Amino acid sequence: MTAAASSRLRRPGLGTPVIIVGALLLVAVCLFPFVWMGLSSIKQLNELYTIPPRWWPDNPTLANYYKVLFQSRIPRYFLNSVIISVGSTGLALILAIFAANGFARFRFRGRSFWQAFILVGQLLPTAAIIVPLFITLKVLGLVNTYWGLILVYMIITLPLSVWMLTSYFKAIPIELEEAAIIDGASRVGILFRITLPLSMPGIVAVLVYAFITTWNEFIFALCFATDSTVKTLPIGLAEFSTEFNTDWGAIMAASMVMTIPIALLFLVFQKLFVGGLTAGATKG
Repeated sequence: MTAAASSRLRRPGLGTPVIIVGALLLVAVCLFPFVWMGLSSIKQLNELYTIPPRWWPDNPTLANYYKVLFQSRIPRYFLNSVIISVGSTGLALILAIFAANGFARFRFRGRSFWQAFILVGQLLPTAAIIVPLFITLKVLGLVNTYWGLILVYMIITLPLSVWMLTSYFKAIPIELEEAAIIDGASRVGILFRITLPLSMPGIVAVLVYAFITTWNEFIFALCFATDSTVKTLPIGLAEFSTEFNTDWGAIMAASMVMTIPIALLFLVFQKLFVGGLTAGATKG
């Protein structure tokens, strides 16, 4: 093959150096907030207000972490966030699996309508549902309880979870299930032995999405959890800011404590999460 023919076969696009520079620039922009947060968490208070700002502290200190971990309620709020996020994520995932399997494999009147109608709950603004939810929880006696926040977070994460899993279940060849039925497998057995193992990337994508959403949620936790026994980490961060002063060092240290579990979760499931998210968005 001649050089001219080879050049014609090359795909048009940006050169490799441009792509590398662009990727490095994107990574730097994305990592800058986390790097700044980490450096600010080991600075003394006076160094946080210097102009121009200093990148590396003159006297690095762990006093902010000591204050957050041993002189505040952050450890209790961390435990609350773990309980509520794990509970709501698990409940939403269980319901989403059965609902998505029904939409993907059963034909019934109005299936397309109900599948689209599920997303209506995701489209409603927070201000439109926060009062009805508060009244409902008040009547049920679930205000300032773990179960109250677990149910609320399940409500706000379930619609998109069902939608994502439905798209993924539809991509699994139905011939596999038909062969299992011929062999005598039940619908429940097919779901747990065939569909779920093949849908693991989609399940991980839903799991990570639901957990991150509930872990970082602020408005509902602020309204439905006013007692310190059930407050979550986002509410705990706000307690370092008062009417007259804001302890930015402690806020940055607490933010690091709050960010590390999410970063570890994403790193562990990174490949499955990206694959499942992409498949759920493109497969119909």
